[in-house]
Amino acid sequence: MGTKLLLTGAPGCGKTTLLRKVLERLPADAAGGFYTQEMRTSSGRIGFEIVTLSGRRAILAHVDVRSNWRVGRYGVNLNAMDEVAVPALLEAQQAGRLVVIDEIGPMEAFSARFCQLVEAVLRSPADVFGTVVLRPTPFGDRVKALPGVKVIQVTPQNRDELEEKITRLLLG
Repeated sequence: MGTKLLLTGAPGCGKTTLLRKVLERLPADAAGGFYTQEMRTSSGRIGFEIVTLSGRRAILAHVDVRSNWRVGRYGVNLNAMDEVAVPALLEAQQAGRLVVIDEIGPMEAFSARFCQLVEAVLRSPADVFGTVVLRPTPFGDRVKALPGVKVIQVTPQNRDELEEKITRLLLG
């Protein structure tokens, strides 16, 4: 069973920033998958974008997206999950790389393909490094309870010291 490490914490605590800092310390071809980042204008956050570690980008959710799937004021673009995020995870797993999943949250969980793949990857021998929503959600709670999954809570107070610890864990 590979290393299964998921970061959790309150929104804005630095989970994705920490994940990206750790990835910068790993060999360039060691990981595959995706991370999410905020889309902002001068008036504030307007959405979220998926960025694969190979450089593909897609809008995950946006205030202007019309969708049957919504989280707060954001319409969720399921095509981004199914056509960009899911293939990135599959490619990483098939190549034997560290599988990076940022984030396992309510927006992403609208995709049945994503949910099935995340559970399969977490039950496989693959090494996984990602983030998962802190608040209770059906899918997030199920993922956190899977055998072998280690969940680390990130706070503004501990995020800097976690960078070294997590890097050592992932490098073995």
